[in-house]
Amino acid sequence: MYEDRVQLAIENFMSGYSCAQSVTAAFADLLGMDTELALRASSSFGAGIGRMRLTCGAACGMFMLAGLLTGSTDPTDRIGKGRNYATVQQLAEKFKEKTGSLTCREILGLRKNAPTPPMPDERTADYYRKRPCVRTVETAARIFAEFLSEYDNSNKHE
Repeated sequence: MYEDRVQLAIENFMSGYSCAQSVTAAFADLLGMDTELALRASSSFGAGIGRMRLTCGAACGMFMLAGLLTGSTDPTDRIGKGRNYATVQQLAEKFKEKTGSLTCREILGLRKNAPTPPMPDERTADYYRKRPCVRTVETAARIFAEFLSEYDNSNKHE
């Protein structure tokens, strides 16, 4: 149902946005956030959070979207927080099943102590050929699209 959003996430990444920005911006307007704000809010999560190669940015983007959809705004709402955390855990598990990990460094096959300077790599044909990032962006976007479709369907019946 949201295949156009999956393709938009891929196009975003191929045009130079980070993995996190690509996923977040592809769906943000559907969840009440304008694209510019989505790009800014997700910009720190690219390349495994600030290029530290921690949690994959594409997964972080997916989690940000989950927050926009199911997040709690009441600090005392334990049930709401729990529902959102359950959603994030469900999405994370699906992402791990498809990519093998939630960790950027592991997905990229980098050594544990490989240096991670803050400057992003130049986006060249070789960059796109060597890295699985476009696939992780597609995976995160597809998982969220499926979740959003299920969410839409379950809320139509309430």
